[in-house]
Amino acid sequence: MPPGSRKVAITGVALADCGRVDGTTPYALHAQAARRALADAGLDRGLIDGLASAGTGTLAPAEVAEYLGLRPTWVDSTSVGGSTWEVMAAHAADAIAAGHANAVLLVYGSTARADIKAGRRTGTLSFGARGPLQFEVPYGHTLIAKYAMAARRHMIENGTTIEQLAQVAVQARANAALNPEAMFRAPVTVDDVLSGPMIADPFTKLHCCIRSDGGAAVLLAAEEYVRDCRTAPVWVLGTGEYVSHVSMSEWPDFTVSPAAVSGRLAFERAGVRPEEIELAEIYDAFTYMTLVTLEDLGFCGKGEGGSFVEKGRLLVEGGGLPVNTDGGGLSAQHPGMRGLFLLVEAVRQLRGEAGARQVRRRDGSAPHLAVASGTGGWFCSSGTVVLGR
Repeated sequence: MPPGSRKVAITGVALADCGRVDGTTPYALHAQAARRALADAGLDRGLIDGLASAGTGTLAPAEVAEYLGLRPTWVDSTSVGGSTWEVMAAHAADAIAAGHANAVLLVYGSTARADIKAGRRTGTLSFGARGPLQFEVPYGHTLIAKYAMAARRHMIENGTTIEQLAQVAVQARANAALNPEAMFRAPVTVDDVLSGPMIADPFTKLHCCIRSDGGAAVLLAAEEYVRDCRTAPVWVLGTGEYVSHVSMSEWPDFTVSPAAVSGRLAFERAGVRPEEIELAEIYDAFTYMTLVTLEDLGFCGKGEGGSFVEKGRLLVEGGGLPVNTDGGGLSAQHPGMRGLFLLVEAVRQLRGEAGARQVRRRDGSAPHLAVASGTGGWFCSSGTVVLGR
């Protein structure tokens, strides 16, 4: 088979234990997720010759490979925050297509919540004060403040209301109510969101993602191994990645996220249009991330995100475009760099394995096309993956 011509499928996905997971380590969660993903695929671990990991230890993915007993000949440790895993999936797919690897495991585990509860770290760790950040850190410009500034700019320029942003949290919680694995499932209203404690104007507590423990794994493999899998393949149709800025002063427009570029590239390479997508898994550390990413992926016009998210459009049940069908980072789980969880949920939906939260076509069948789009830093980077069955 000529180099670059192999099709690539996601053949196994799994979550480690998520939510409140005390008394374990990130490495143990990596191993748990990896074992479950291999079992899901039905492939032998000896097939894995590629590993992608970030966020754990000093020498990731070398430390994770050692812990898992793997000796990969292809590795990736790209670390761009929440978009890490979509970017890694793009790299892995390219490597498999080119014949540089046969099967690549993407794996992540974090005890972010447990570490804070045990006093092993604080909830306000700085990204550092060297390099470009030295010009912002002295003024107390936190990560959440940067997202809040961007949201306020969108509100000023486009008339987006705080009630519309709150709808993102309300609908995420409604989807989470259908997910037995979600950390928070009790319904919330717009009033509940607006009346919560202020975190960074205009964000109250429920505009912000939860903090959890957890892990996830995704196994990608070349097409010739699909026949040996236990589950139906979900094909990687197209990917895109983009890095826009680090310093807020270098961000040309606070109302445009890097998904505007990564999404366009992914759709072009997949040969599909946004209007063909049947569900979207979008990184949602804050409600504004969902809203602006929907715009930049082309699901609505620029500045129209506020009206787009109204009237239940994001819901699994009755929504025009189900978004974050597991409840997202706002309600299901968010153990740090959550991008891998987007891929897991998208694959489960395309396979028809999502239980009560399953998105269905009019004929009752599972959807054919999905998109997962991760965002890193404070809208610094984006990775988008279009998947199909």
